[in-house]
Amino acid sequence: MYARIVTVQINPKLFEEAIAVYRNSIVPAAKEQRGNVSMMLLGDEATGKVQSISLWETEADERTSALSGYLQTQFAKLGTMMVTPPTHEAYEVWVKA
Repeated sequence: MYARIVTVQINPKLFEEAIAVYRNSIVPAAKEQRGNVSMMLLGDEATGKVQSISLWETEADERTSALSGYLQTQFAKLGTMMVTPPTHEAYEVWVKA
């Protein structure tokens, strides 16, 4: 299993809007991607830092979704809510409880 962690700063005044976009648009789009297992959104209202964690069945599934344009399409949905450009990293999951 593989995980992608996307980190971005969101305007704290737009947290509710960003959460709604994540829940109503980004999560459903992820579920349509081959190998997507689950999605989580973490946030710190004091700093505006937000992290999305997605789990993927295989490394190939994670990479395909990252390189296919899917990921950039999801970033675009947050548009001007983002204060900084998003970054993303991929990891192999060693323990999942």
